[in-house]
Amino acid sequence: MVKVKDFIQRFEQFAPRYLAENGDPVGMQLGSTEQTIHRVLVTLDVRPEVVKEAIAKKIDFIFAHHPAVFRPAKNLVTDDPQNAMYAELLRHHIAVYAAHTNLDSANGGMNDWLAEQLQLQNVQILQPNYRRQIMKLATYVPQANAATMRQALADAGAGQLGDYTAASFSYAGTGRFTPGTGAQPFIGQVDQAEAVAETKVEVVFPEDLTNKVLAAMFSVHPYEEPAYDLFRLDNKTGEQFGIGRVGELQQQMTIREFAEFTRTAFDLHGLRLVTQKPDELVQRVAVLGGDGGKFYPAVLQQHANVFVTGDVYYHTAHDMLAAGLSAIDPGHHVESIVKAKAVPLFEQWAQAADWHDVTFMASTLSTDPFTFIN
Repeated sequence: MVKVKDFIQRFEQFAPRYLAENGDPVGMQLGSTEQTIHRVLVTLDVRPEVVKEAIAKKIDFIFAHHPAVFRPAKNLVTDDPQNAMYAELLRHHIAVYAAHTNLDSANGGMNDWLAEQLQLQNVQILQPNYRRQIMKLATYVPQANAATMRQALADAGAGQLGDYTAASFSYAGTGRFTPGTGAQPFIGQVDQAEAVAETKVEVVFPEDLTNKVLAAMFSVHPYEEPAYDLFRLDNKTGEQFGIGRVGELQQQMTIREFAEFTRTAFDLHGLRLVTQKPDELVQRVAVLGGDGGKFYPAVLQQHANVFVTGDVYYHTAHDMLAAGLSAIDPGHHVESIVKAKAVPLFEQWAQAADWHDVTFMASTLSTDPFTFIN
């Protein structure tokens, strides 16, 4: 039986909420994290037509890229279409979770999907915004309990070094203590000094696993008062995250040709091109899903010729041109690539975790509010 909280725990290992931009309302949006899930719908937007689709398909959990509750409701009057949509979701027990800018910054997430669609090579982060810190835990257990402790810590995710898992270091020593009045010692007697053959077990892990790793340690530690050391490593850096991607085209093409290539790659009826030099050859391209115009200074710093992003504002476009940068605006809706990319990813997780009774499917609806007229 898989609950919403089980999915969230797995997803946030991939795209932690702390990667989201300040003020972005990511995470659980509607329903209960304790709800059991069987049928999951992946969508870019949660709109009334998507909710109707979910009800028809007997969905009990919606995973969305764009938050359904982006702005706080001022009231719960269902005369308002947005409130009516929330009511329909709750009435049919459909939980909703949103992963927005945390999915944008996740490695292997939204912006990597867009870069892949544009066939970029040698892809790098456009603007780094967070580096995961590495922690180290050392705990002391009776030698007979060391193997159990190592396994519990590994199961909690500790000890991953590159392509290696369950990495740890152990060495033997002697632990000394005197249980006081009121103690219930696992080894020894009250008011009698004790010396125990112990093993010190050391593991490293990303900082966001701290609570999980500590909980695993406490769950199998035999001592009433476990001794342990926990500290941050300054000599080892963890995974780098960031917004946007920048990479190289497989072969040079003009800006106008690349704009047409972008239109075809995302199956668009039209797009906007911001350039003063349509015949200039392009080699290095930056891409950022959604409304990314404000990040154009980072594109200049990365020496990209063209910036692909949605919702470019009029004055921002002028600023780009003044700086000698060309831009392609394919619209915000290209992020609907989440439907094609997230479903197989979630299916892989389900297979690994034996979520045999959960089905993932992509919404078949387009939520693009714009229509191009020839």
